[in-house]
Amino acid sequence: MGLDRRNFLKTMGVAGAALAVGKPSQAAGNKGKYTEFYGILYDSVKCIGCQNCEVACTETYGFPEITDTPLVGTERHTSETRRTILNVQETSRGEVYTREQCMHCNEPACAAACLTQAMYKTEEGPVIWRGDKCMGCRYCMVSCPFDVPKFEYHSSNPKIEKCTMCYERIMEGGIPACVESCGFDALLFGTRRELLTEARKRICAEPTKYSDHIFGEKEAGGTGLLMLTPLRPQELGYRTNIGNESYPALTKGFLFAVPSVFVLIPPLLLGIHEATKNKGSKQEEEEV
Repeated sequence: MGLDRRNFLKTMGVAGAALAVGKPSQAAGNKGKYTEFYGILYDSVKCIGCQNCEVACTETYGFPEITDTPLVGTERHTSETRRTILNVQETSRGEVYTREQCMHCNEPACAAACLTQAMYKTEEGPVIWRGDKCMGCRYCMVSCPFDVPKFEYHSSNPKIEKCTMCYERIMEGGIPACVESCGFDALLFGTRRELLTEARKRICAEPTKYSDHIFGEKEAGGTGLLMLTPLRPQELGYRTNIGNESYPALTKGFLFAVPSVFVLIPPLLLGIHEATKNKGSKQEEEEV
Protein backbone atom coordinates (compact mmCIF):
# COMPACT_ATOMS: atom_id res chain seq x y z
CA MET A 1 0.00 0.00 0.00
CA GLY A 2 1.42 3.42 -0.96
CA LEU A 3 1.49 6.62 1.05
CA ASP A 4 -1.79 8.44 1.52
CA ARG A 5 -1.18 11.13 -1.12
CA ARG A 6 -4.26 13.19 -0.27
CA ASN A 7 -3.37 13.48 3.43
CA PHE A 8 0.28 14.10 2.61
CA LEU A 9 -0.45 17.03 0.29
CA LYS A 10 -3.08 18.45 2.62
CA THR A 11 -0.73 18.36 5.61
CA MET A 12 2.16 19.78 3.63
CA GLY A 13 0.04 22.65 2.32
CA VAL A 14 -1.32 23.63 5.73
CA ALA A 15 2.07 23.44 7.42
CA GLY A 16 3.73 25.39 4.62
CA ALA A 17 1.15 28.16 4.84
CA ALA A 18 1.55 28.42 8.59
CA LEU A 19 5.32 28.64 8.35
CA ALA A 20 5.21 31.15 5.51
CA VAL A 21 3.39 33.72 7.64
CA GLY A 22 5.54 32.97 10.68
CA LYS A 23 2.73 32.04 13.08
CA PRO A 24 3.35 29.74 16.05
CA SER A 25 1.52 26.41 15.84
CA GLN A 26 -1.76 26.42 17.73
CA ALA A 27 -4.65 24.00 17.87
CA ALA A 28 -7.54 25.14 15.70
CA GLY A 29 -9.92 24.60 18.59
CA ASN A 30 -8.14 27.29 20.61
CA LYS A 31 -9.02 30.05 18.18
CA GLY A 32 -11.38 32.61 19.68
CA LYS A 33 -11.22 31.09 23.15
CA TYR A 34 -9.64 32.74 26.15
CA THR A 35 -8.51 30.98 29.30
CA GLU A 36 -6.35 32.69 31.89
CA PHE A 37 -3.04 30.86 32.17
CA TYR A 38 -2.06 29.09 35.36
CA GLY A 39 1.47 29.43 36.67
CA ILE A 40 3.84 28.92 39.59
CA LEU A 41 5.48 31.60 41.72
CA TYR A 42 8.86 30.68 43.19
CA ASP A 43 10.08 32.87 46.07
CA SER A 44 13.79 32.27 46.67
CA VAL A 45 13.70 34.49 49.78
CA LYS A 46 11.40 31.97 51.47
CA CYS A 47 13.08 28.87 49.99
CA ILE A 48 15.22 26.93 52.50
CA GLY A 49 16.50 24.35 50.02
CA CYS A 50 14.73 21.40 51.66
CA GLN A 51 14.33 19.71 48.24
CA ASN A 52 10.79 18.56 49.05
CA CYS A 53 9.77 19.89 45.63
CA GLU A 54 12.43 17.81 43.88
CA VAL A 55 11.47 14.66 45.80
CA ALA A 56 7.76 15.16 45.12
CA CYS A 57 8.44 15.49 41.40
CA THR A 58 10.62 12.38 41.17
CA GLU A 59 8.14 10.30 43.18
CA THR A 60 5.17 11.50 41.13
CA TYR A 61 6.78 10.56 37.82
CA GLY A 62 8.78 7.52 38.89
CA PHE A 63 12.24 9.00 38.42
CA PRO A 64 15.32 7.70 40.29
CA GLU A 65 15.76 8.71 43.93
CA ILE A 66 17.62 11.98 44.53
CA THR A 67 21.05 11.46 46.04
CA ASP A 68 22.69 14.88 45.57
CA THR A 69 22.04 18.21 47.29
CA PRO A 70 22.49 21.87 46.29
CA LEU A 71 26.05 23.00 47.06
CA VAL A 72 27.74 26.37 46.59
CA GLY A 73 30.03 26.18 43.57
CA THR A 74 28.20 23.19 42.06
CA GLU A 75 25.69 23.66 39.25
CA ARG A 76 22.94 21.06 39.06
CA HIS A 77 20.76 20.93 35.93
CA THR A 78 17.53 19.36 34.78
CA SER A 79 17.85 16.14 32.81
CA GLU A 80 15.77 13.33 31.33
CA THR A 81 15.21 12.11 34.91
CA ARG A 82 15.00 15.45 36.75
CA ARG A 83 12.31 17.95 35.83
CA THR A 84 13.05 20.52 38.52
CA ILE A 85 16.30 21.45 40.25
CA LEU A 86 17.46 23.72 43.07
CA ASN A 87 20.89 25.34 43.21
CA VAL A 88 22.45 27.58 45.83
CA GLN A 89 24.55 30.68 45.20
CA GLU A 90 26.88 32.49 47.60
CA THR A 91 25.96 36.19 47.35
CA SER A 92 26.22 39.50 49.18
CA ARG A 93 22.97 38.47 50.89
CA GLY A 94 24.38 35.13 51.96
CA GLU A 95 23.27 31.84 50.43
CA VAL A 96 20.40 32.21 47.96
CA TYR A 97 18.54 29.32 46.33
CA THR A 98 17.62 29.36 42.66
CA ARG A 99 15.30 27.16 40.65
CA GLU A 100 15.63 25.53 37.23
CA GLN A 101 12.71 23.98 35.33
CA CYS A 102 10.50 24.65 32.31
CA MET A 103 9.42 28.29 32.26
CA HIS A 104 6.10 27.56 30.47
CA CYS A 105 6.40 30.62 28.22
CA ASN A 106 3.24 32.47 27.21
CA GLU A 107 4.37 32.06 23.59
CA PRO A 108 6.79 29.13 23.75
CA ALA A 109 9.51 28.84 21.13
CA CYS A 110 9.47 25.05 21.51
CA ALA A 111 5.79 24.82 20.53
CA ALA A 112 6.26 27.23 17.63
CA ALA A 113 9.17 25.15 16.31
CA CYS A 114 7.32 21.85 16.64
CA LEU A 115 5.98 20.74 13.26
CA THR A 116 3.49 18.22 14.61
CA GLN A 117 2.24 20.06 17.72
CA ALA A 118 3.83 17.43 19.91
CA MET A 119 5.18 20.26 22.06
CA TYR A 120 1.99 22.07 22.89
CA LYS A 121 0.88 25.16 24.82
CA THR A 122 -2.37 24.18 26.53
CA GLU A 123 -5.25 26.57 27.04
CA GLU A 124 -4.65 26.34 30.79
CA GLY A 125 -1.02 27.48 30.47
CA PRO A 126 1.28 24.48 30.95
CA VAL A 127 3.47 23.52 28.01
CA ILE A 128 3.30 19.75 27.53
CA TRP A 129 4.84 17.12 25.25
CA ARG A 130 2.56 14.67 23.42
CA GLY A 131 4.48 11.55 22.47
CA ASP A 132 1.94 10.24 19.98
CA LYS A 133 2.53 13.29 17.78
CA CYS A 134 6.33 13.54 18.06
CA MET A 135 8.46 12.66 15.02
CA GLY A 136 11.76 13.02 16.86
CA CYS A 137 13.14 16.12 15.12
CA ARG A 138 14.16 17.72 18.45
CA TYR A 139 13.58 21.24 17.11
CA CYS A 140 12.04 22.00 20.51
CA MET A 141 15.42 21.43 22.17
CA VAL A 142 17.23 23.72 19.75
CA SER A 143 14.66 26.51 19.95
CA CYS A 144 14.20 26.78 23.74
CA PRO A 145 16.01 29.89 25.05
CA PHE A 146 16.18 28.29 28.52
CA ASP A 147 17.63 24.96 27.33
CA VAL A 148 14.86 22.95 29.01
CA PRO A 149 13.62 19.99 26.87
CA LYS A 150 15.78 16.91 27.37
CA PHE A 151 15.94 13.82 25.13
CA GLU A 152 16.22 10.26 26.44
CA TYR A 153 19.28 9.30 24.37
CA HIS A 154 19.79 5.98 26.16
CA SER A 155 16.21 4.74 25.84
CA SER A 156 14.95 2.28 23.22
CA ASN A 157 11.74 4.31 23.12
CA PRO A 158 13.02 7.85 23.75
CA LYS A 159 10.83 10.68 24.99
CA ILE A 160 11.30 14.41 25.46
CA GLU A 161 11.34 15.14 29.19
CA LYS A 162 10.44 18.46 30.82
CA CYS A 163 8.22 19.85 33.55
CA THR A 164 4.55 19.86 32.52
CA MET A 165 3.40 21.77 35.62
CA CYS A 166 1.66 18.48 36.51
CA TYR A 167 -0.93 19.21 33.83
CA GLU A 168 -2.84 15.98 34.50
CA ARG A 169 -3.24 16.98 38.17
CA ILE A 170 -4.45 20.44 37.21
CA MET A 171 -7.07 18.95 34.89
CA GLU A 172 -8.33 16.85 37.79
CA GLY A 173 -8.66 19.92 40.02
CA GLY A 174 -5.34 19.48 41.84
CA ILE A 175 -2.11 21.47 41.96
CA PRO A 176 1.46 20.63 40.90
CA ALA A 177 3.21 18.10 43.15
CA CYS A 178 6.11 20.44 43.86
CA VAL A 179 3.80 23.19 45.07
CA GLU A 180 1.81 20.79 47.21
CA SER A 181 4.99 19.60 48.90
CA CYS A 182 6.25 23.07 49.87
CA GLY A 183 5.44 24.11 53.42
CA PHE A 184 7.22 27.47 53.39
CA ASP A 185 5.20 29.48 50.82
CA ALA A 186 8.23 29.38 48.53
CA LEU A 187 6.00 27.87 45.83
CA LEU A 188 2.51 29.08 45.00
CA PHE A 189 0.11 27.97 42.29
CA GLY A 190 -2.60 30.09 40.71
CA THR A 191 -3.46 32.18 37.70
CA ARG A 192 -0.64 34.26 36.35
CA ARG A 193 -2.48 37.45 37.28
CA GLU A 194 -2.94 36.28 40.88
CA LEU A 195 0.71 35.33 41.17
CA LEU A 196 1.95 38.67 39.81
CA THR A 197 -0.30 40.47 42.31
CA GLU A 198 1.06 38.35 45.18
CA ALA A 199 4.63 38.90 44.03
CA ARG A 200 4.18 42.68 43.99
CA LYS A 201 2.59 42.53 47.46
CA ARG A 202 5.61 40.74 48.83
CA ILE A 203 8.01 43.22 47.24
CA CYS A 204 6.06 46.19 48.62
CA ALA A 205 5.69 44.66 52.08
CA GLU A 206 9.41 43.90 52.45
CA PRO A 207 11.34 45.99 49.89
CA THR A 208 14.67 45.42 51.63
CA LYS A 209 14.36 41.64 51.20
CA TYR A 210 13.38 41.56 47.53
CA SER A 211 14.76 42.86 44.28
CA ASP A 212 12.16 45.00 42.52
CA HIS A 213 12.02 42.59 39.61
CA ILE A 214 9.79 39.60 38.93
CA PHE A 215 11.75 37.25 36.68
CA GLY A 216 9.38 35.90 34.04
CA GLU A 217 6.95 38.80 34.07
CA LYS A 218 8.33 40.09 30.78
CA GLU A 219 11.25 37.83 29.84
CA ALA A 220 10.72 36.04 26.50
CA GLY A 221 7.28 37.61 26.26
CA GLY A 222 6.27 36.45 29.74
CA THR A 223 6.41 33.03 31.37
CA GLY A 224 4.27 30.78 33.56
CA LEU A 225 7.06 30.29 36.09
CA LEU A 226 7.60 33.56 37.93
CA MET A 227 10.49 34.08 40.34
CA LEU A 228 11.09 36.46 43.23
CA THR A 229 14.70 36.94 44.32
CA PRO A 230 16.63 39.11 46.81
CA LEU A 231 19.05 40.21 44.08
CA ARG A 232 18.84 41.07 40.41
CA PRO A 233 18.54 37.93 38.23
CA GLN A 234 21.95 38.42 36.60
CA GLU A 235 23.59 38.21 40.04
CA LEU A 236 22.09 34.75 40.53
CA GLY A 237 23.02 33.22 37.20
CA TYR A 238 19.63 33.52 35.51
CA ARG A 239 19.67 34.13 31.77
CA THR A 240 19.17 37.83 31.19
CA ASN A 241 20.13 38.09 27.51
CA ILE A 242 16.87 36.64 26.20
CA GLY A 243 15.00 39.95 25.86
CA ASN A 244 11.34 40.72 26.54
CA GLU A 245 9.85 39.74 23.19
CA SER A 246 8.60 36.23 22.60
CA TYR A 247 10.85 34.12 20.41
CA PRO A 248 8.10 33.16 17.91
CA ALA A 249 7.50 36.90 17.33
CA LEU A 250 11.20 37.41 16.61
CA THR A 251 11.12 34.86 13.77
CA LYS A 252 8.34 36.48 11.75
CA GLY A 253 10.60 38.79 9.78
CA PHE A 254 13.11 36.02 9.20
CA LEU A 255 10.51 33.72 7.64
CA PHE A 256 9.66 36.34 5.04
CA ALA A 257 13.30 36.47 3.92
CA VAL A 258 14.66 32.92 4.06
CA PRO A 259 15.04 30.87 0.84
CA SER A 260 11.93 28.84 0.09
CA VAL A 261 13.80 25.55 0.47
CA PHE A 262 14.20 26.15 4.20
CA VAL A 263 10.49 26.93 4.55
CA LEU A 264 9.38 23.90 2.53
CA ILE A 265 11.58 21.23 4.12
CA PRO A 266 9.81 21.27 7.52
CA PRO A 267 6.29 20.81 6.06
CA LEU A 268 7.71 18.12 3.77
CA LEU A 269 8.95 16.20 6.82
CA LEU A 270 5.63 16.76 8.54
CA GLY A 271 3.77 15.43 5.51
CA ILE A 272 5.91 12.32 5.44
CA HIS A 273 5.37 11.80 9.17
CA GLU A 274 1.58 12.14 8.89
CA ALA A 275 1.32 9.98 5.78
CA THR A 276 3.49 7.27 7.30
CA LYS A 277 1.47 7.34 10.51
CA ASN A 278 -1.77 6.98 8.56
CA LYS A 279 -0.28 4.08 6.58
CA GLY A 280 0.72 2.33 9.80
CA SER A 281 -2.73 2.77 11.28
CA LYS A 282 -4.40 1.28 8.17
CA GLN A 283 -2.05 -1.69 8.19
CA GLU A 284 -2.87 -2.38 11.85
CA GLU A 285 -6.60 -2.25 11.08
CA GLU A 286 -6.17 -4.71 8.19
CA GLU A 287 -4.17 -7.11 10.39
CA VAL A 288 -6.95 -7.03 13.00
